[in-house]
Formats: sequence, C-alpha cells, structure tokens
Amino acid sequence: MAAFISKAEQQYLVSVITDWSLSHGLAIKSFAGQNNTDSRDEIITTVPLTLFPSPFPRTCFEQARDIQRDFNLLYASISQDEDFLRSTIEKIIDTDSFIAKLWNVHLKVKEEGYTQDLSLGLFRSDYMVSDDDNIHCQHIIKQVEFNTIAASFAALSSRASELHRHSVNNRFLAQNFYYLLRDYNKFNISDLPENKGISGLAFGLETAFNEYVKNSTSKETKKCIIFLIQNGEQNIFDQHHLEYALKQRKSPIPVFRLSFSQIYKQTKINDTPNRELLYFLPTNPTLIFEVAVVYFRAGYGPLDYPDQSAWDGRFQLERSNAIKCPSILTQLAGSKKVQQVLVTSGFDRFLTADESRLSKLQNTFTNIYPLDDSPAGLKAQKFALDTDLCRYYVLKPQREGGGNNIYRSAIPDFLRSIPKSQWKSYILMKIIKTPKLQNIILRNGNIEKGSVVSELGIFGTCLWNHTTHEIIHNEEAGYLLRSKGDQSEEGGVAIGYGCIDSCRLV
Repeated sequence: MAAFISKAEQQYLVSVITDWSLSHGLAIKSFAGQNNTDSRDEIITTVPLTLFPSPFPRTCFEQARDIQRDFNLLYASISQDEDFLRSTIEKIIDTDSFIAKLWNVHLKVKEEGYTQDLSLGLFRSDYMVSDDDNIHCQHIIKQVEFNTIAASFAALSSRASELHRHSVNNRFLAQNFYYLLRDYNKFNISDLPENKGISGLAFGLETAFNEYVKNSTSKETKKCIIFLIQNGEQNIFDQHHLEYALKQRKSPIPVFRLSFSQIYKQTKINDTPNRELLYFLPTNPTLIFEVAVVYFRAGYGPLDYPDQSAWDGRFQLERSNAIKCPSILTQLAGSKKVQQVLVTSGFDRFLTADESRLSKLQNTFTNIYPLDDSPAGLKAQKFALDTDLCRYYVLKPQREGGGNNIYRSAIPDFLRSIPKSQWKSYILMKIIKTPKLQNIILRNGNIEKGSVVSELGIFGTCLWNHTTHEIIHNEEAGYLLRSKGDQSEEGGVAIGYGCIDSCRLV
C-alpha cells in the first residue's frame, strides 16, 4: 500500500475501478496452476491500468492520427514488393532461423501458386513523444515500431478510455481523488478523445469478410472468420470484444477461435482450384464453414511454432484461399530489419504521395542502424560496444511480443556473449527521450503513484489487392496509450511491464 493514501481510500478506489473494469470486460485471464487449459485454475483480474488519463500533447496525437493512413499504404506497398523483401531478408536469413522459416513458407506457396489476391492488415504504429535535441522546445513524435501482426489492446484501450470518461464524470471520484494529480483542476471531458478501437478493427475485418463473400464461387457454404490464438491465451477479452462486435453486426459474422495445434484437426483445404479453407465445428463436425478471413493473434514468434506440425499448419493457412491478416509477406514487412532499411535508405519507391506527406512520415523516424559490416553497421558497433555511448541505445532482434530487447549498459556484454556472425540479425536504435508524467496505477489490486512515461499506438486497417495493387479499404482505427514506470525499459502490458492508459489532450 502506498504511503500517500489511506487504507480506506485505497480500498474504495480499488473497489470502484475493479467493479467497473470487470463489468465492462477491461480484464485479463491468468492461471493459478501449471495447466493453462484447466478452467478451474482461471483467475480473471483487472488489466493493469492508470486510474486517470495521462496528459498527451494534442498536436502530437493529431499528427499520429493524420499520418496513419499513409503508413498503412507504405506497409501495404512493401508487402507487395517481393524483390525488396527478398533483398532485405537475405541480409539476416542465415542467422535468424525464424525469419528463414517464414520466408520458406512463402516460397513453397509461391511455387504452388497463390489463390487469394487480397490481403488484410490490422496495423499499429507506436510512438513516443520526444523532447531530445529539440531547439524549439516543442514536443514531437518519434516512431518506436510498426506492428503488422497481432497488434493487440485495441479493444481494452477503448474500454480504458470509457473508464476514464466515467472517472472524470464521477463527481465524488473527481472531488476526492484528483488532488493526487498535479494539475487535477484542469481536467475537461472534451479533452478525452474518442477511441474507436473496437469498432475500427471490427469494421476492417468485416470489410475483408464481405469482399471474400462477394468474390466467392461457393455461395451456398456458410462463411466465417477464424481468430488464430495462442494456447492459454491471457489477453482473451481484448479478442472477445472484437469477436462480439462482429457477431452483433446487422448481418452477424460467425467467429471461431483456433490454436495452431487445432489447425489440422478442425480445418482442411478443399480439393478445388481455389483451395478454400474449410472449418469443421468440433461440437458438430457435419456443420462446415468456409473460412473467409484468418486473423492472426498468434504466430509472431518462435514459441508459437514448437514443432514441425505448427509450421505445417501455417503453410496450410497460407496456401488456402482465406484472406490472411496478415500474410507471410505482410508479417515480414513489419520486421525490425525492414524498419531499419526504411530509416537509412528511404521509402520513395513505395509511395507516390506528395512530398509534404512523405516528409511527415520521415520526420517520425529516429536513428536506427544495422549491425553488419556496412559503414553504418561498423559505426553502430562502436556505439554498441562503448560503455558510455551504449547508454543511449537499445538492441532489438527480429521479434515481436515484448521482452526481447537489450538495453543500454547490458548491450556490450550481450554482444560479446554471442558469435559476431549473429550481430547482423539485430538493429541498434537510439532510445527516445520522453517527458515524465505523474499518474496512479492499479496493478494486481495495489495502488502505485509515481512518474510514468507513455507510448502511443495508432491502429490502422487496410485491405488491398496485391495483384492489381488496388487499395480497397484504408482507415485509421483508434488508439492505445500504454504507460510504465519511468525506470522500466519494457512497456508490454501482456508481459507485466506496462499498463493501459488513455489520453487527456493538452
């Protein structure tokens, strides 16, 4: 229990926030035992979150939203440029077996021939506000990364925004607890932006579903969407909110959840030229659905592929006629190596937008270097191995999901612990210096007050035809604000570092 607040006040706050959160699905699932599939061991808890919205520069928020559609187009274009992806992936493929296996799945399907021309991206572009090296003393945003697979927390962030609106509107809460924040008297409900994360992502999935149905030759077979998930999924409610939104459409869309281990048990490829993906309902195998969209909430890291059967399952999905979200090529487009190449070499070949819009994207980039034997790579190696300079950098592998990065003073020893031939599979990124804020965090039933730093993610949805290059759908789709203690390096909510927040625009 924190010293700044009485036990009675803490109990009241925890009770109010917990009750609202659990009533509205702002929660995660954990397991008391070792078996993550035993429902008797399930524990439902409030997701770690801030009690109040954090101040965020209005101009930075609006800029991030404004450029999301252009970032959607950029990564849709990259995913269609196989020559670029090949030349980029080849630089790391011999030292990164996971990337190599993904690429090999693509090559196998390409040899057979793709049957589905459409690709769907549910993206998230992550930023931090930077106040470093800014002679005008103005806050600017710098991109941390661009997520092309399993970009999570769109739904829970929407619920967090609703919770904070509830808190601001709750006169008793505001009068009795806003004094805990430095500028509590400046709160205004109009400064809390709408967050359409649930409806935005659901609309992207619905658009892809409808395009598949429109183009389908098997009109009589029922269509569905598959959510591909991890075994023992903890972030299940974030996924369920999207599922329920799809089922509550004017024309409800059937949604089923499937893990990698269930792909062969519950799906098969139809023996037709189109190779439709068929799903068999486990409770009634005679009831067959044709899968219109496969939405990946798993498959972004090696742990999701524990054996060859998992890779065979990924191959089955990729070669099918279902619209993938994402395809293998779109997943690879989101790799850290691609991000580094865009920073160092530019992206003019991918976009035809006017120069002012391109510069808006370019201005969000921070310094990112390869760790190969190129001049830029040799320069980065000096930064990474220097005990003073390394304090300004983070070392990133080609992995998603959080908890994989090496920070600051730990970089030199880590690099010396692995063969130098493996260094090129990492990138070196300058750490973004961001302002510290004050907020209160509820985590595991405990209240914590202190300095936090925040990271903004803007969601985007994009559907395109990679044969004709037509863009069918392209929208910005809500936001995620994650905050963490200012001494924490990692910010992942699902892995226990950060918490969900929302914006109060200032």
